[in-house]
Amino acid sequence: MNDVFKSLADPTRRRILELLRDRDLSAGEIADAFDISKASISHHLNLLKQADLVLSERSGQSIIYSLNTTVFQEVISWIYDLKKTENNHEE
Repeated sequence: MNDVFKSLADPTRRRILELLRDRDLSAGEIADAFDISKASISHHLNLLKQADLVLSERSGQSIIYSLNTTVFQEVISWIYDLKKTENNHEE
């Protein structure tokens, strides 16, 4: 879970996730949305993959990235449980 929060802390990685929310994209399409090097985008994508926030699949010469919604559901569930525990301690 720590990798997830570390990944979400960076604005570039959050922007990549926002782009992928709309549709799956190739690494090149993601890089085109930023004014930073493709190597830097590749680094951000690798960190997002390590945190299981994105999935990648080779399609010909391209790698297509998509959101891993399962991890987001786990994070939301964890936050909900945390809040529920906090509310139970207040009673």
